[in-house]
Amino acid sequence: MKLSEFNNQLSQLDKISFTLPDGTLVPSHFHVTEVGKVVKHFIDCGGKERLETVVSFQLWEATDYDHRLHPEKLQQIIELSQSRLGLPDVEIEVEYQAGTIGKFGIDFNGDHFVLTNKLTDCLAKDSCGIPQEKPKVKLSEVQNSCAPGSGCC
Repeated sequence: MKLSEFNNQLSQLDKISFTLPDGTLVPSHFHVTEVGKVVKHFIDCGGKERLETVVSFQLWEATDYDHRLHPEKLQQIIELSQSRLGLPDVEIEVEYQAGTIGKFGIDFNGDHFVLTNKLTDCLAKDSCGIPQEKPKVKLSEVQNSCAPGSGCC
């Protein structure tokens, strides 16, 4: 989800809640301790130089059980970050600690912001010799598509 999409959803909410990928709710007394711009400048395994930028939110839960972050307050934090840091309208990455610090993507299900699992990937599959994965086809679909007289055999 891009920052503009997040802001649009946020502006329509009375309360903010986040759900982990397993469906567990992030405790409602969480804080957003950071809003930032993270730039990653790197070389992939194929030797290509790359530059990625994300907006980063860090969620943290404290022992302040009465704390509730309201949408208006988070909007103010985002606006301040946009003006001071020049946040671009790019994908949001959420950091949240559940055992260890995890990095998540974000989506919205109509009620909650949903933290989504992020996966690693090879960005230079054509350069580093990883064989392309063959598509999986159901045998029943292949048999039905090759009828007598269809010219497929």
